[in-house]
Amino acid sequence: MQNTMTELLKQFTLKPGVTHSPLPEVRFIRTDHSVRKTPLVYEPNIFILAQGSKRVYMGEEVLHYDPNHYLVMSVPLPLECETDASPEKPLLGISIKVDPATVGELLLDMDSEIGYQQSFAGAFSGVLTGEMTDAAVRLLRCIASERDCRILGPQIVREIIYRILCTSQGAALRALAVRHSNFSQIAKVLRRMQTEFDGEFSMDVLARDANMSLSAFHHNFKAVTSTSPLQYLKSIRLHKARLMMIQDGMNASDASGRVGYASPSQFSRDFKKLFGRTPASESKEMRTGLN
Repeated sequence: MQNTMTELLKQFTLKPGVTHSPLPEVRFIRTDHSVRKTPLVYEPNIFILAQGSKRVYMGEEVLHYDPNHYLVMSVPLPLECETDASPEKPLLGISIKVDPATVGELLLDMDSEIGYQQSFAGAFSGVLTGEMTDAAVRLLRCIASERDCRILGPQIVREIIYRILCTSQGAALRALAVRHSNFSQIAKVLRRMQTEFDGEFSMDVLARDANMSLSAFHHNFKAVTSTSPLQYLKSIRLHKARLMMIQDGMNASDASGRVGYASPSQFSRDFKKLFGRTPASESKEMRTGLN
């Protein structure tokens, strides 16, 4: 099945990068070269690889995903990632968007229970079972047919999510759909920080939004993200500014202001610490790579 999955993905990924599929929640991934440890922001997705491998660094933990292991991101997280790939053996895989509504519907059908006050890491990897690989192959095959994709595709996506919910690691995914759990409250705060990254944030207000004391908020935030709220916000702002400079041609001073930095010099120091290059060098290098 792995060979079949690899051949199907080669048909869908004719060039490196991310390719959208006819299903809005499914994308194809191809990388032709190894990539050193690089800061990235992962969105909530399930990642299944047919070929190649990746390592994600989350605090003290290293998560591996490859043809034998999948990766789940249940909340948006800024992390560091390494990729093993080559032109002869490119990394090939699919990503499936994690929709809390779908998770909730499945949990109702499963009559599943979970502790409301538990906290889980926002990312985890697990063993890719034969059932999951089979479902991934069927998903790729049905995407090749417009009618099959429209009728069968969403059901196979639900099947893959269901398979993960049934695993011991699926607790974090289940917690995402449980309203007022510690995990879902932190997830709500993370979504706010993602969309309102340029605003002023008070830790007291965020803790109140999460319906937690300040100490409980910090404890649960770190349990989910492996970092502090201030460090998380800083990483999100730096990644957003980097995209503005690369995609919109914005200079560092304007980008720093747009993401909420009061001091351009502080922004430049933080940027170089995270990405290893000055804002000008990074945006020039990345724009060159896109051309």
